Amino acid sequence: MAQNDWWKKSVVYQVYPRSYQDSNGDGVGDIPGLTSRLEYIKDLGADVIWLNPIYKSPDKDNGYDISDYRNIQADYGTMDDFEKLLQRAHVLGLKIMMDLVVNHTSDQNKWFQESKKSKDNPYRDYYVWRDPVDGHAPNNWGSYFNGPAWKFDEETGQYYLHLFADGQPDLNWENPKVRDEVWDIMRFWLDKGVDGFRMDVINLISKPSGLPDGPQAPGERYANVAKVVADGPRLNEFLQEMNKKVLSKYDVMTVGEMPGSTPEDAIKYTGLDSHELNMVFQFDHVDLASNPDERLSKWNDEPVKLVDLKKSLSKWETSLDGKGWNSLYWNNHDQPRTVSRFGTDEPKYRVRAAKMLGTTLHMMQGTPYVYEGEEIGMTNVHYTKLSQYEDLESLNAYHEFVDEEKIVDKDTMLKYLSHMSRDNARTPMQWDNSENGGFTSGKPWFELNPNYDMINARDSLSDKNSIFYYYKKLIDLRHKSDLIVYGDYELLDPNDDKVFAYKRHYNGETLLVISNFTDQNLSRDYKQNEAKLLISNYEDDEDTKLRAYESKVYLFK
Repeated sequence: MAQNDWWKKSVVYQVYPRSYQDSNGDGVGDIPGLTSRLEYIKDLGADVIWLNPIYKSPDKDNGYDISDYRNIQADYGTMDDFEKLLQRAHVLGLKIMMDLVVNHTSDQNKWFQESKKSKDNPYRDYYVWRDPVDGHAPNNWGSYFNGPAWKFDEETGQYYLHLFADGQPDLNWENPKVRDEVWDIMRFWLDKGVDGFRMDVINLISKPSGLPDGPQAPGERYANVAKVVADGPRLNEFLQEMNKKVLSKYDVMTVGEMPGSTPEDAIKYTGLDSHELNMVFQFDHVDLASNPDERLSKWNDEPVKLVDLKKSLSKWETSLDGKGWNSLYWNNHDQPRTVSRFGTDEPKYRVRAAKMLGTTLHMMQGTPYVYEGEEIGMTNVHYTKLSQYEDLESLNAYHEFVDEEKIVDKDTMLKYLSHMSRDNARTPMQWDNSENGGFTSGKPWFELNPNYDMINARDSLSDKNSIFYYYKKLIDLRHKSDLIVYGDYELLDPNDDKVFAYKRHYNGETLLVISNFTDQNLSRDYKQNEAKLLISNYEDDEDTKLRAYESKVYLFK
């Protein structure tokens, strides 16, 4: 394994700092709070911490609207606090991966504040400005957060592009000065000693030439911008320039968030000879269930069909094998909780289901990501009132589809939010059963999931059969096994709608993974009685029998 391939054997633990640990009682998680929990992450066995944005921000989108890339958001602490975190992490053998958000900035960023002053301002071309067309927006693009992707500026008489909130204007990557600014920001953090970047929606930075209208589904007010902007004409060029001028000078890990990308796209960006990124975050498997009404898109309460899930994950496993590298994840700060979405959060089966999902993912080829709380089986919060939500995307969708367009009633939309809202992932970490779950001594910035008295880290650490210790075993197996890291992938019985079974092959050895995605008792014979059982989420093994949410891994030599 080459020196710069350490990330292939690594496991990443994602921290959403606002919700992880508050150290000063102001109700907001912070950097000193995270520093105090580093031993917990180390104990789990993770190698890398992916830290969601901690830069200065007005927080219109919880830190993904950055006003100053070289300063720390005051709620999170100071640069000194960050440097202490980095130093302590490195002492423990943990690496820190920062979130790089450079498709857009905050409208409070000094670049944008200058840009909007006049059409001849030196910073004007740092952003995408266009004249009105026939008295309206330059094209029919819609924002990812609902509504139009353009906002009119009265003072200069032009529109600026914002693929997300109107407080998140898109940078103009066609301008070489913008790219140089980004390279300087990256060097600033890499020279401090950070170990890599997760790059937010990085495949949106190259806009299509001429900014043409996009296709609109019947009844849609705006075009689905993901189908128009993703993987633009100069993306490879921009990423190669990033690699040549910055990334190649450091031994770091990079993952690009790429909504809408295909395996063929990912091979171009992560290929062994492409000199761009190490891996991508793809969305195929988390976007499988969608509303039949295209206008509602992701907003639904449908379970994911196992046959579809197997097809999606297997496509990426086989397509990238030997050509690129996968990231493996069930959830993150933008997705509902793993066990609620892909398993069950019913108390009777929650622990089994969480372990089953962990097994299914961690035995695949790629770098696994564990989102804070996943290792103790945290669930969706199941809010029932709109006033309980905080997420801008969720609130915008509710107002557009219920209040403005009236295409869904409020009770149905609340069910959709309960199932799919990003807020499900953002409730504070549940450390113990004391007030506010041990997250803060003050009033938490966001309401905790009320089940923290039953689901928390302290109880997990005191139970040798907990999800935490099971994840620890999964991670340990990966660290010790080239078969798990590098082996190729073979899906078994693709049309089985209850069991996910696959094999991995490497240097004459075979791994067999069998996972029951139901609460039924089943039977499947893959000649597992001829193999050695490596791990299971039950205490015993009944060979061909599969109990509710049972998952087991066998080694054939």
